[in-house]
Amino acid sequence: MWLLGAACAALPDLDVIGFRFGIAYGDMLGHRGLTHSLFFAAGLATAVVGLGFRHGAPGIGPGALWVYFFLATASHGLLDGFTNGGMGVAFFAPFDNTRYFFPARPIQVSPLMPKYFFSARGWAALRSELIWVWLPFGALAALALSWRRASRLREGRAA
Repeated sequence: MWLLGAACAALPDLDVIGFRFGIAYGDMLGHRGLTHSLFFAAGLATAVVGLGFRHGAPGIGPGALWVYFFLATASHGLLDGFTNGGMGVAFFAPFDNTRYFFPARPIQVSPLMPKYFFSARGWAALRSELIWVWLPFGALAALALSWRRASRLREGRAA
């Protein structure tokens, strides 16, 4: 389930395959178009839960799993909205292909071509993601785990 959530978070960037088929960046099916939209995140979450988690998972109901897969998928487009490059994100596709960025754009945009991932630009993007994405979310996860452990300890003392 956790790996599937990670796959959902990465899946929106499969739209770069469209370049090979002549789909322009700014098209609905172009990069940061439909696959980066909230509609796509909802559809993918519905498909994943419907196909693999209709009855939920141990300790987690299907509704909570839907929210998890939705947020995992939507996080990709939301984070792209904080980058400093590209044409923006079509959050409301397929209903509206307008591209948006957030007012603050601190994340260095990552190169689209894999061969440039290990270039100076690629390393700069990785450093930027570490600072603006991984460290804050890691701290948030550590805080949530600490909160959960403290809650369990309090419940154990109360019993």
